[in-house]
Amino acid sequence: MASSKSSKALLGAAFLMATSAVGPGFLTQTTVFTQQLATSFGFIILLTVIIDLCAQFNIWQIITVSGKRAQELADALFPGLGFLLAFLIVLGGFAFNIGNVAGAGLGLEAMTGLNVKAGAVLSAGMAIGIFLFKEAGKAMDIFSRVLGTLMIVLILYVAFTSHPPLVAALHHTILPEKFNAMAAVTLVGGTVGGYISFAGAHRLLDSGISGEASLPEVNRSAATGILITTVIRYLLFLASLGVVMSGATINPDNPTASIFEQAAGSAGRQIFGLVIWSAAVTSVVGAAYTSISFVRSFHPFLEKHHAALTIIFIAMSTAVFTIIGKPVKVLVFVGMLNGFVLPVALAILLIASGKSRLMGTYKHSHALLIMGWLVVAAMTALAIGIY
Repeated sequence: MASSKSSKALLGAAFLMATSAVGPGFLTQTTVFTQQLATSFGFIILLTVIIDLCAQFNIWQIITVSGKRAQELADALFPGLGFLLAFLIVLGGFAFNIGNVAGAGLGLEAMTGLNVKAGAVLSAGMAIGIFLFKEAGKAMDIFSRVLGTLMIVLILYVAFTSHPPLVAALHHTILPEKFNAMAAVTLVGGTVGGYISFAGAHRLLDSGISGEASLPEVNRSAATGILITTVIRYLLFLASLGVVMSGATINPDNPTASIFEQAAGSAGRQIFGLVIWSAAVTSVVGAAYTSISFVRSFHPFLEKHHAALTIIFIAMSTAVFTIIGKPVKVLVFVGMLNGFVLPVALAILLIASGKSRLMGTYKHSHALLIMGWLVVAAMTALAIGIY
């Protein structure tokens, strides 16, 4: 039976992973693809949940049993491979964080009328404040749990007020009328691609949870993270669907805001602002924490000063946004990029899982191994199919 301390860490890891996934890009992608696919988008969500679970169970189990972060396993497998993996993850995490900071600024603007760039700087300052705490990990866990729960409640309300066609949505979730490979790749990339799935696994290691004996709790935490993201995604899909099917005009420059305003009336803009701010600021924290977790093991200096590096990471992504401005297409594009990174990272870990010098006497589940390689093949095929 897990102790109260470890239970909080397990739930914190699940929410960190989930809120890392649920950023401005996640909200935008869900709204855009609902417009394109209508009720059939439910099938894409269902398909990606299966892929997400297969990927996340493999990643979290291999990392926690080995007691090594992903880049350490990769480097032990083949010298230099860890640096390549870290480069891909940090590059994607930094690009995502520019969009996350922008989303936080947009959220505060919608709620208060504050200038977007000023709102972005203020939000980044709040995120940085978490890493100034001595117990930054605990502060991060509480922060992600509170705002993650708030998002679920607010989106549930908007879904209720938009009156979606539930019967048709559920029917086409099982038997779709349309399919879009780019939507599938983008959704998987935005849920477990790039740095996102590693957020929770690395958080568990930092909480002292590792070893084969911890697997039952680790699996529950991994499944909880996917469940949280799926609930948020499906509720947002239903909210968007109700508005789309009503024939309302949706602003292409800010489709998610249009959905909230059409569904919830005069309060919709403030609700949208609070949701996108919560999604963005928690993703700022998750992206920064996880990206730095991929480089801190390369040198004792980096390990010692990882909190300062995390703060610098947030400050740099904020500076890029304030200088360049809002990245218009980067959110959807980086979600797709993370979909490409996933098969590479997952393949590395699957190969590492069979090496006794890395995993000791542990034997990775044959079923998970097969499903993991199927995910690698499917994501590679879907990614190639896009082009």
